[in-house]
Amino acid sequence: MDERCRVLRSEVRQFLEAEIAAGTFSPACDNWLRGANREFSLKLGARGWLGMTWPKKYGGHGRSQLERLVVIEELLFSGAPVAAHWLAERQVGPSILRHGSEEMKRTLVPPIARGESVFGACYSEPDVGSDLASVRMRAERIEGGWRLNGTKVWTSQGHLADHLMVLCRTASSGSKHEGLSVFIVTMPADGVTVRPIVLLTGEHHFNEIRFDDVDVPDKMMMGSPGDGWKLVTADLAVERSGPERFMSTMPLLTQLVRKARSEGGDARASIAIGELVSHLWALRAMSVGVAGLMERGHSPDVEAALVKDLGTRFESEVTEAARRLYPVLPSLGSEDVLADLVAQSILDSPAFTLRGGTNEILRGIVARGLGVR
Repeated sequence: MDERCRVLRSEVRQFLEAEIAAGTFSPACDNWLRGANREFSLKLGARGWLGMTWPKKYGGHGRSQLERLVVIEELLFSGAPVAAHWLAERQVGPSILRHGSEEMKRTLVPPIARGESVFGACYSEPDVGSDLASVRMRAERIEGGWRLNGTKVWTSQGHLADHLMVLCRTASSGSKHEGLSVFIVTMPADGVTVRPIVLLTGEHHFNEIRFDDVDVPDKMMMGSPGDGWKLVTADLAVERSGPERFMSTMPLLTQLVRKARSEGGDARASIAIGELVSHLWALRAMSVGVAGLMERGHSPDVEAALVKDLGTRFESEVTEAARRLYPVLPSLGSEDVLADLVAQSILDSPAFTLRGGTNEILRGIVARGLGVR
């Protein structure tokens, strides 16, 4: 990476260290999903660290994908609470810039770059799983727009959302990949019911969302009718290849390194941590490669699927290594930082290989891309 990236990394790291010292947040595992802090997102937006690669006329900063990657890595490394803006900045903004109308670009994108806008992605449905092409939620044509009916599930931050991006079936002819369209619903909206899905930890960031005769104007359709599958698969390439797919447990890995250094002389710990760091470095190189492909205008679906498959398994490997090396009683909120982080990662780990597409689905994508399926 060039000098600009090195300077930027130093700036972001100093900012995060100051925020931790001030008590703004405590590093936590999986905080890109569980840690929704609007005030923190606003701080990042004010520093120009959101929408970094977007055109300046839409609130962006015209910087490179690698510069954005530097910021993302530092935020994940520190376990910062970035969930409020994560989906909107990672995939909604770029999708609107590629497929949205000029009005959408002018009205919806700048607030995302300022850290003001929370989006929820309404793709998954009950009994559909990773097969998004099988969605059943319908949008029927009405005068001046569309009427949405159906149920979505696992919508992160849906209860906080200012807008929802919703995948619907607008036509039933042809293959199941055809006849899909994407709409943006401004919240709150008549007919939208948000039901919390509370985790075993008591945390609430997932939701089930029901749409009953929700009317959406034509101008809030992304692209044209039937563009939905193309839009969603492009979004998934971005979603699956980012460093969050292998850095969710970075605060725990960092704590393992600190503990090994403080105790010293443990060859077993040195070997195990060395293997993890080597694995992490390889995954990072892959993610940087995908960022470079996107910078050149490619849509690296297969490469992104491979990064996510390997990366989410790595996150669980960090958890298992911590349990083998330094047995502690996992306890959320414990004064023992290691016990707290181990508890976080254990409770989060079942979702690592599910969200964004199960590993089995991802391996199918890779196999198909390689021509062996």
